Amino acid sequence: MKSTRQAKLIELINLYSFDTQDALQAKLKECGFDVTQATVSRDIRELGIIKADVGDGVYRYRVGKERERSEISGKFSLILRQAVSSVACANNLIVVKTYTGMGSAVGAAVDSMALSGVIGTLAGDDTLLIITNDNKTATEVTAILNELI
Repeated sequence: MKSTRQAKLIELINLYSFDTQDALQAKLKECGFDVTQATVSRDIRELGIIKADVGDGVYRYRVGKERERSEISGKFSLILRQAVSSVACANNLIVVKTYTGMGSAVGAAVDSMALSGVIGTLAGDDTLLIITNDNKTATEVTAILNELI
């Protein structure tokens, strides 16, 4: 039950914008999880969820970078390390250069990470295009990918 609830909590944070634990608790209750504020608080701490500035001094819950990095499986991590030659961003777009024939595999690896702010990916033979919500997110995702390779 705990793992199912925590998976739902991560899913909700990736889908919606929450600024309070009460709002998270209410949404979890809507989804059939009868939780207390203390349970939500404990889940947030265990999952490494953080409250981050989304601009103009507004803070919202989001999955922490450490959690995002840990979500990627071993085989996808290996694919990234062995198949990516470079990662660069331009505005809200990220261009990932891969070795020939590895664009789709790297795209699957990036998609599996479920990175916050990533709208979508488009893979070619030796290139992956990642589209993000904004320039700041593109810079953050580029940094994460560069750390992994």
